[in-house]
Amino acid sequence: MAVGALAAGGTAWGLEAASGSDSPTASDRDLVDLTKSHAFYDQPHPPGIQTPPQRHCIVMTFDMSEGTVGSDLQTLLARWSAAISRLMAGQPVGQVQPTRTEAIGQDTGEASGLDPASLTVTVGLGPGLFDKRFGLATKRPALLRPLPVLPSDALVTSQSGGDLSLQVCSDDPQVTYHAVRNLARMARDTVQTRWTVIGFGRASAGGGQQTPRNLLGFKDGTRNVREPEEFDRFVWLKDAGWMTGGTYQVVRKIEMDIEIWDADRVSDQEHIFGRTKLEGAPLTGRTEMDTPNFSAQAKDGTPVIDPTAHIALAAAENNQGVKILRRGYNYTDGINQFGQLDAGLLFIAYVNDPQHFITLQRRLGASDLLNEYISHVGSGIFAVPPTPATGHYIGEQLFA
Repeated sequence: MAVGALAAGGTAWGLEAASGSDSPTASDRDLVDLTKSHAFYDQPHPPGIQTPPQRHCIVMTFDMSEGTVGSDLQTLLARWSAAISRLMAGQPVGQVQPTRTEAIGQDTGEASGLDPASLTVTVGLGPGLFDKRFGLATKRPALLRPLPVLPSDALVTSQSGGDLSLQVCSDDPQVTYHAVRNLARMARDTVQTRWTVIGFGRASAGGGQQTPRNLLGFKDGTRNVREPEEFDRFVWLKDAGWMTGGTYQVVRKIEMDIEIWDADRVSDQEHIFGRTKLEGAPLTGRTEMDTPNFSAQAKDGTPVIDPTAHIALAAAENNQGVKILRRGYNYTDGINQFGQLDAGLLFIAYVNDPQHFITLQRRLGASDLLNEYISHVGSGIFAVPPTPATGHYIGEQLFA
């Protein structure tokens, strides 16, 4: 179909005039301040978690190279800490153009002239670091263990696990890529890259932002952890020794059968989620923020919200009050081996007890109506240490 036909008629493929609820007004659109920066040192908690969500995210995981020892890991964490503080301030990690033109630049230079764009870098330590290789077995965070096999797992080994993780977020895709590129570059003699996911969108609503949508077209994160007291209750570690002030990070790469989903009726999609597609309201309410009524029944006596709908299985009311902080981003990897869109959700969760995620995922993986359209293909768990004080580095307590 010619582009001109769409422009002239405006009704091809159902493109009639949009209603007010379909088209957000200017006041609904959040404005991005690319000059904004976040401090790294001397903060109560690690960056990139409670930080207002940015538009772009890259998660990259690494394995320590064979033959490395504890001092190699210590040096890497110290160098990363110094580099992250500069990157988050909008500065290069070193000289882009050395005084000797034949020398190799310390910074790759593609972010020169760009603003910080609210860059944050979050470092995670995987369970494998606490084996016999580095002499850290006695320093293992109390709740850091590999995730068990969970229902609906279809994990790909090459997209799971890792000794280290970097979550890099900013409002400029080039700033984001520059940061993860340079941190990986300075570690290349110590680590090997394991898997990477490049995400886009926003992690959650906040600061007047609309709730973001996943690639299935539904709002994602309506009932997320938001208030400071919720972070204290569900995210940050207390009385946890050297990990006090830190948290645990769970990363999942969730592949979506988008083309099959797109062929389904919207009414069925809403039944699966338990929410309306456009407004995001629970099927028992009228607005997005209405509290779902899971006991409400239709005239025929059936529940209005199916007990196996996504919203019902994930609700705190149905999980002994437990919540997890979601920082989900959409991703796309082009076309898969079947010639279909390869896309889905980069799901990042932060919890002060990984069992909370495990409990929720066991329920969702066992009976969620959404499972017909998604597969968990990547997975990792990491401990996120507290932010260091000026003059110190991430995880310094491990080597005391």
